[in-house]
Amino acid sequence: MVVGDLALDLETVVVGSGPGGYVAAIRAAQLGQKVAIIEKEYIGGVCLNVGCIPSKALINAGHVYHSALTGDQFGITASDVKIDFAKTQEWKDTQVVNKLTSGIEYLLKKNKVEIIRGEAFFIDESSLRVMEEDGPGQTYNFKNAIVATGSRPIEIKGFKFGQRIINSTGALNLKEIPKEMVVIGGGYIGSELAGAFANLGTKLTILEGSSQIIPTFEKDMVKLVEKEFKSKGVDIVTNAMAKNAEVNGDRVTVTYEVDGKENKIESDYVLVTVGRRPNTDELGLEVAGVEMTDRGMVVVDNQGRTNKKNIFAIGDIVAGAALAHKASYEGKVAAEAIAGQTSVIDYVAMPSVCFTDPELASVGHTKASAKEAGLSVNVSKFPFSGNGRALSLGQAEGFVRLVTTKEDNVIVGAQVAGPSASDVLAELTLAVEGGLNAEDIALTIHSHPSLAETIMDTAELVLGHPIHI
Repeated sequence: MVVGDLALDLETVVVGSGPGGYVAAIRAAQLGQKVAIIEKEYIGGVCLNVGCIPSKALINAGHVYHSALTGDQFGITASDVKIDFAKTQEWKDTQVVNKLTSGIEYLLKKNKVEIIRGEAFFIDESSLRVMEEDGPGQTYNFKNAIVATGSRPIEIKGFKFGQRIINSTGALNLKEIPKEMVVIGGGYIGSELAGAFANLGTKLTILEGSSQIIPTFEKDMVKLVEKEFKSKGVDIVTNAMAKNAEVNGDRVTVTYEVDGKENKIESDYVLVTVGRRPNTDELGLEVAGVEMTDRGMVVVDNQGRTNKKNIFAIGDIVAGAALAHKASYEGKVAAEAIAGQTSVIDYVAMPSVCFTDPELASVGHTKASAKEAGLSVNVSKFPFSGNGRALSLGQAEGFVRLVTTKEDNVIVGAQVAGPSASDVLAELTLAVEGGLNAEDIALTIHSHPSLAETIMDTAELVLGHPIHI
């Protein structure tokens, strides 16, 4: 009898090694669980290999190239600036992605997490089978399972993925810089990649179905991104309905409709970024009796537990934004719940960031959502043009905004549009999480000159005694 015919016993098994899965596995191991993690493709998941990490590397490469071309304001003129895109991609893959994936594999082994390669299928609520590419497969019994299988790009009718019609993974792995590209969908992913390629010299057109790109952010924030796009020759078409794309050799013709009028546009590539679909359709969760929605999302409680008390689900396959840090947070809570702790998920201080030019970042309430929640709030806004560090960087566009309660100036929300907004937001996320008020921030000494001083300046504005405005 071969080993594959005998079921092996596991204590806690994690399916998927993305930012939710590997964090959950390590946290469970730290809490004394014997843990195995199953991965069918690559350690680190989509985010690390073909998502948030390589996209930021490409965005940075675009910034370096664009800065070399536009240094006149600093008195720097560079001639004959060239980019070897093959070297750019090699740097992205070897010096960024590979280093991080090997680092995660090291951390899993350090915490004695067993790594099982293959694709998992649930047999029932306490066992699953892992199929290897060329092997017979192996059945495992488990006490607890955390499902963290992530999501994949949605392919829409009329836009079948191929060499010229690509998704975000295809865009990140291009061998050449497109001369022209049409982006279908101007959300987070579409706008970030459009910004990267615009900086690399691509002529971009964004077709967005709603009235503005990046619709999850407020209009005054998005206008700054639209202004920057316009300065780089990016065309933005809103309220556009993409109909189909026709490939002819190395060119693609996109047909779209605006206000009932049909239009056509040609490009080298079409990038489709209209959302992502949860990877739950081939897991056998329904066989295990796990409750799911019609859209394939797993229904969970505030610890990530499904209707099967020993099976948990986290990340893109459960409700909420498809964010890596959300998945990691949920993974920790699920691992702690398995260990008997009382941790629960609370999204009140869940930050969101879009890595455009400029960066956009938000946490907690906006003015509109605060009103919907029945809160009486004030809104205070300080411009980066009043910040010495921003001016010295040549990046003075944007602002920091605080949403505070009228009664006691508690910070219930914040938005940042400007340089390094993703990092500036961290202090404000802590403020929302900790229930701090504007005085707590204003009395905190901030280093000078720094972008973070804008937070202190905004807090002083809340209190009615601003120094720099």
